[in-house]
Amino acid sequence: MKSKRYTKETILSYGIKDRNFPEFTIGDVIVVEQRIKEGDKERLQAFEGAVIAWNHNGISSTITVRKIAANAVSVEKIFPYYSPRIASIKLVRQGRVRRAKLYYLRGRVGRAANVERKKFVASPAANLA
Repeated sequence: MKSKRYTKETILSYGIKDRNFPEFTIGDVIVVEQRIKEGDKERLQAFEGAVIAWNHNGISSTITVRKIAANAVSVEKIFPYYSPRIASIKLVRQGRVRRAKLYYLRGRVGRAANVERKKFVASPAANLA
């Protein structure tokens, strides 16, 4: 059976728990903590980067995270969203983008590879309080 036919209800019926991750979208910078097994020990490894793609395929949903490592080397990882190996996802900051996939960032280096930050405007009611 193809995984595209799975709905949220069938995913939960298979025993895969609902992920309590924060709401994030394309362009946001997140930290993904992944469980790494080395021998008989297990540790958490953090990977911080911008979300450049999100493939919604039911139980096979994946997110692609891209970061700039040392010496301006870019690293991309694809994480299965429903994988039990993902311990947690933390939202660092939100980005302002106008595309669904940010593959154009692959051709950029330095500050040009960063996503513009989303600006938050306080409501006038907040100033009165």
